[in-house]
Amino acid sequence: MAELLAAVGKNVVLMSALTAWFLAQVLKTLTSYWKHRRFRAERLVGAGGMPSSHTSLVVGLASAVALHDGVTSALFAVSIVLAGIVMYDAAGVRRAAGKQAKVINKLVREMRVEHTIKETRLKELLGHTPLEVMAGAFLGFFVAFLFHRFF
Repeated sequence: MAELLAAVGKNVVLMSALTAWFLAQVLKTLTSYWKHRRFRAERLVGAGGMPSSHTSLVVGLASAVALHDGVTSALFAVSIVLAGIVMYDAAGVRRAAGKQAKVINKLVREMRVEHTIKETRLKELLGHTPLEVMAGAFLGFFVAFLFHRFF
């Protein structure tokens, strides 16, 4: 088992992607603290926020594959398509779902005043703004570049 973990730890492509994701989660927690002036542990693993950790992960992966195998490799093609889908989902579908959750939460609050309705709070912070996605993409590329250059 130790040999397997050591071998995985030497995989520069995987380590680039995972490091980009981890750094994005830490940065997300710090930007949330700066914005709200309180520590929210949920930000270490939760969706939404600045920068997009999903984007950092897939752009870090695609960039590391491009630097390791070249942009003409089949693996790069797969990873760049995956990155495109994830980034579209983060800024499009999940962001729209978060906006809908906000409206539904408001309706539930208003209905509780007039009628008896069970309070069910939907998660509103699901997606990302285009800036959050771009920041995640930059972080992912930067981490992959550093791994390629120094490891």
